[in-house]
Amino acid sequence: MGEWLQVEPTGNRAWLATPESEAGPGVLVLHAWWGLTPVFTDVCDRLAAEGFVALAPGLYPDGATTDSIAEAEKLVDAHDRTRETGEGIILASEYHLRQLPAVTSDQIGVVGFSMGAWWALRLSQLRPDHVGAAVTFYGTGGGDFSAAQAAYQGHFAEQDDFEPLEEVRALEESIRAAGREVEF
Repeated sequence: MGEWLQVEPTGNRAWLATPESEAGPGVLVLHAWWGLTPVFTDVCDRLAAEGFVALAPGLYPDGATTDSIAEAEKLVDAHDRTRETGEGIILASEYHLRQLPAVTSDQIGVVGFSMGAWWALRLSQLRPDHVGAAVTFYGTGGGDFSAAQAAYQGHFAEQDDFEPLEEVRALEESIRAAGREVEF
């Protein structure tokens, strides 16, 4: 169902899944610290099966993936040191997705996992006119949501050392205070 492509101008590898109808609303899928593994390409394929055009960019410039927590920590540390590069990849991917002839929506949805959830929240702030919905899985982040136009949905564990309940509630309140629809 999906295919590999490169997103210009970054040259990063990405997975694109298109529905059988060959057209639908666009969804950007942003991976966790593991890299763009089959878990996330499968999310794209499942979204395409439901009628969406789904694009998952590799957020690491070299396309690295891992199944080791220690290696994932190193990848995230390197990613965080070059945050401008990550932002460039996200913005180029958002633009690429919206320009695809198969995408029928003016605004896209963004689904992010952990590290990708942070980027989903960030993208909704950077491109408020382009992001209509942001769904996060076990990832939080701050920022100013006052210009955002997205509706937000978050999925979190009740007990999570990486995303403490206090941070989750603070994010929820920050989004709600900006007048946005939010469901956690």
